[in-house]
Amino acid sequence: MALSIEELKAAILEKALNGPKPQLYLKDFYACDPDSKPRVIKKAANEMVTEGKMVFWSSGSTTMYAAKGRAKDEESRGT
Repeated sequence: MALSIEELKAAILEKALNGPKPQLYLKDFYACDPDSKPRVIKKAANEMVTEGKMVFWSSGSTTMYAAKGRAKDEESRGT
């Protein structure tokens, strides 16, 4: 059974904050709830960007997601 949208958002934020990488592809969030469709996961991630909990991060060729403040911390360290 798929998670509710709020449970899914919590799982995505947990992965973004505690994962090994500061920036994540959308497909990295699919493991948060294998029962949810990719479109639902994308909607949840985009809502979190709108809410200010996450940010888009761009390498110039690819757009990724990051927890707010985590991508900036990595950039300031030069990694």
